[in-house]
Amino acid sequence: MNTKTREDKVKNLSILGSTGSIGVNALKVARAHPERYRVLALSAGKNISLLQNQIETFKPKAVAVLNESLAMDLKKTLTGSNLPEILFGPEGFKHLATMDEIDTVISAITGAAGLMPTYEGIRAGKEIALANKETMVMAGPLVLREAEKQGISILPIDSEHSAIFQSLQGHQKEDVKRIILTASGGPFRNLSLKEMARVTAAQALKHPNWEMGPKITIDSATMMNKGLEIIEAKWLFNLPIEQIDVLIHPQSIVHSMVEYRDGSVISQMGIPDMMIPISYALSYPRHIKTGLPPLELTKVGPLNFEKPDLTRFKCLALALKAASAGGSMPAVLNGANEIAVDAFLKEKIGFLDIPKLIEQTMAAHKTHPIDQIDSVMDADKWARERTTANLIEY
Repeated sequence: MNTKTREDKVKNLSILGSTGSIGVNALKVARAHPERYRVLALSAGKNISLLQNQIETFKPKAVAVLNESLAMDLKKTLTGSNLPEILFGPEGFKHLATMDEIDTVISAITGAAGLMPTYEGIRAGKEIALANKETMVMAGPLVLREAEKQGISILPIDSEHSAIFQSLQGHQKEDVKRIILTASGGPFRNLSLKEMARVTAAQALKHPNWEMGPKITIDSATMMNKGLEIIEAKWLFNLPIEQIDVLIHPQSIVHSMVEYRDGSVISQMGIPDMMIPISYALSYPRHIKTGLPPLELTKVGPLNFEKPDLTRFKCLALALKAASAGGSMPAVLNGANEIAVDAFLKEKIGFLDIPKLIEQTMAAHKTHPIDQIDSVMDADKWARERTTANLIEY
């Protein structure tokens, strides 16, 4: 992973996805440390009421929303002087990622929609604090190549990848035996396949430990989230899939681990709150105050670990298959998953239909190399169209 130590200074932030869970927590970090961070740009999808509140609080220079209609609605709600420039759509998001004054882009747009603005931010030489795992899942080698070319850092925000990143500090890569990503197991960890067939979207949205957006919460329930994280880790830490393992850890206290060849295992622990990895990504290599309560080890109780069941959590198995295939297949996996999850949230399909739909799309795809960003987007488009067509059968 390409990282650079930097001097403490006021850092100008662009937060892509400011109304989502990561964005809201990133703004908490920025608000707690005005001597370190200045918010210059914010983007949202459709939640313009929350975006309006954020504009009033942080007074950014520019904002962007999903489409022109929402941009017009936002303009009508804003009053006063020094109003931000209001943009919309892919070009608007790209502008926020490439503004001259921006030092760091927090990439927190959900799904494949976050890839292009993040990639453009890298091309513009911006440091990236990465929460959008799809950027690496879909286009890992292209993203890393461009980051190296521009000499910029990509720092992970995902709690698991942040934990791995921290556990690797001060050690040699050749001494790493494996990395171990932990997973809560979601709300259905102990359910049988028969029981899973009956679960509803409302039940799946109740994560036992973390507060997250709807899409990633469903991905956690199916364990697709962990599969995507394996692919992301492969690129972030330049390791083969064979050196990346997953363990179910229901307490979500150990956020991930690195095992070294001498038998040592180094982990990062903490309460399950995204402010911690966000803060570290923004302040690296410093650990600054977050205002969160400490981890009370005497009150934690037992810490349990178990292997995931790939039969019950087939999405994880499909992600491993896509990772092994490489090329365009991870982008196809991701595109199919986004369509399937959306259909489940709209109650068009059942919970166990999610992996069925994804598998159908993957089986129909002939893997090809991704040598440019357009080929990634083409694979994503094909997967979405194919999966949408397959929905007719359900």
